Amino acid sequence: MFSYILKRLIWTIPTLIGVTIMVFSMVHLAPGDPAVAMLGEKANPQSVKELREQMGLDKPLYTQYYIYMKNVLHGDFGRSANSYEPVWSEFSDRFPATLELASMAMIIATILGVLAGIISAIKRYSIFDYTSMFGALAGVSMPVFWLGLLLIYFFSVKLGWLPVSGRLGYEFDIEHVTGLYLIDSLIAHDYEAFWDAFKHLILPAIALGTIPMAIIARMTRSSMIEVMKEEYIKTARAKGCSRFQVVAIHALRNALMPVVTIIGLMLGSLFAGSILTETTFSWPGIGKWLVNAVYQRDFPVIQSATLIIASMFILINLVVDLLYAVINPKIRLR
Repeated sequence: MFSYILKRLIWTIPTLIGVTIMVFSMVHLAPGDPAVAMLGEKANPQSVKELREQMGLDKPLYTQYYIYMKNVLHGDFGRSANSYEPVWSEFSDRFPATLELASMAMIIATILGVLAGIISAIKRYSIFDYTSMFGALAGVSMPVFWLGLLLIYFFSVKLGWLPVSGRLGYEFDIEHVTGLYLIDSLIAHDYEAFWDAFKHLILPAIALGTIPMAIIARMTRSSMIEVMKEEYIKTARAKGCSRFQVVAIHALRNALMPVVTIIGLMLGSLFAGSILTETTFSWPGIGKWLVNAVYQRDFPVIQSATLIIASMFILINLVVDLLYAVINPKIRLR
């Protein structure tokens, strides 16, 4: 197991180097002078010159890349061109909001998606099967921002059940211990704040989790149908196992292998794909922060956020591979 982890970590190095080259190239692939793009067309020539020297744009490309990699390896992701705050500090402040949103979306998507897939496989070609698979197709096809606007219109504007945007009402003030409002409110024993934070989380989590839920449901259904045809399932039935035992113990565990892969990939994509959801619901996470950076042409923020998200995606894929051995002990990682 240790040798496998070490081997996978070594193989991630070329991937990360490729990502850094692509991220570094963003500044130079953008049309025009990056310094002028950040300061504006009417910027003072002296200010442009100072910013170019500050960012190292007056040096050769290989020297710029060397400096960039040296800073990244030392944990220095530079400073925002607009706020002049360290990029890592801004990312750390906003990441808990995205983590909380992505986690809730993944919980909703996994529970509902797996349940829908299992029931659809058991009741194949039934009304539930057709309805759930049609819903899954609609969930994959519907744009996140459009679904978000529909949810806001019906549940916030028309019915007034849930908040429109934000993470917490202005009347609440909780101490930021973890940055996750649900956990922080429980630590502070402020259950009203917990309920308010939970209500703020429902709509964006549903909007963000709809596409993963649809994909997980379809994958679970397909995997369960294939597994239910296997000989050991027929043997389990012949031994007198109940329907629940056949499905939950014998079939589901083996059917979960491809589903776990999809869940891992979806979790990584939620961190990268939360941009539209966070923008629609004014959720103060890294997605909205990255959108603002693009509008403001804040290249240090764009570079660093892209690199960090890509690194997280690679790490999640490694964890998914390790989970295979937990789900199915027959698998030997080498």
